[in-house]
Amino acid sequence: MQSLQQTMGATAPFYLPHGDECEMFTAAYRNRMPLLLKGPTGCGKTRFVAHMAARLGRPLYTVACHDDLSAADLIGRYLLKGGNTEWVDGPLTRAVREGAICYLDEVVEARKDVTVVLHPLTDDRRILPIERTGEVLEAGPDFMLVASYNPGYQNILKTLKPSTRQRFLAIEFDFPAPHREVEIVCSETGLNKDRASTLVRLAGKLRGLKGQDIEEGVSTRLLVYCATLIRDGVPVERAVQTALIEPLSDDADVKKGLIDLVAAVYG
Repeated sequence: MQSLQQTMGATAPFYLPHGDECEMFTAAYRNRMPLLLKGPTGCGKTRFVAHMAARLGRPLYTVACHDDLSAADLIGRYLLKGGNTEWVDGPLTRAVREGAICYLDEVVEARKDVTVVLHPLTDDRRILPIERTGEVLEAGPDFMLVASYNPGYQNILKTLKPSTRQRFLAIEFDFPAPHREVEIVCSETGLNKDRASTLVRLAGKLRGLKGQDIEEGVSTRLLVYCATLIRDGVPVERAVQTALIEPLSDDADVKKGLIDLVAAVYG
C-alpha cells in the first residue's frame, strides 16, 4: 500500500516545539485519548508525530489519506496468496494489535466510510470491529490514534463532522515564529543564520499574500528545500524560483509579482 509508512525504533527526528504540544501529546498518549492536529500544509505536523513516536518508543504507522482510501484499506482484506485466500491486516489493525501509533495524515481526504470505522476507537470502548473476520479487537494501553488536516484547504464537501471532531483532543498548528523558523532552517540545512533569516523574512512576505494572489503561503518544508539548494551551491535566485515561486502558482502574472517581491526583499 503506497500510502503507508511504518517507522520503528528510530532516533527522534529534529523537532523544535512551538509551545506545549509535546507535553499535550504525551498527556493524550498516557490517558489513551485520540488526538487531532490542525494546521497548514508543511508546518511540521507529520514531523511532530514522528518525533513524538520516537520519544515514546512506539512503532508508527503513517497513512497518507486520499480520495480512494477506504475503510478496507485501513482495516484489511482477504487476498489471494499461492492459491489460498488469506486475511491481511491493514495498517490500522496492525497498529491496534501491536500497540503502535497510527497517524492518518489529511484524514478528510479519505472516503466517508473511514471516519465511521474510527468511531469505536475514539470513545471509551477503544475497540476495532472487523466485520469480515468477526473479530473485535480491544486496543491496548500503548495504541494511539492521531489524525491531521488542513482547515484552510477544506470545503463543505471535505470537512470532519462535529460528531467525529468531538471525539478527539485537538491541537492547532501554525508556522513557527520567525526566530524559531530561522533556527529550524539552520538546524535542518546548515545554512548560516543571516541567509536563513532573509529566507524566513521572504516567507513572511509571501504568506501575507495568501488568499489574494496565492491559495496557500510558503511552507516551512519549502523553506528547508530552498535553504538546502542554496547550501549546495545553487544560486539564490534559482533556488528561490525552484523552491518558493514555482510550487506556489502556475499563473505567469502571479509568478512575476512574486519574483518582484523576492527582488524587493533581497535588494
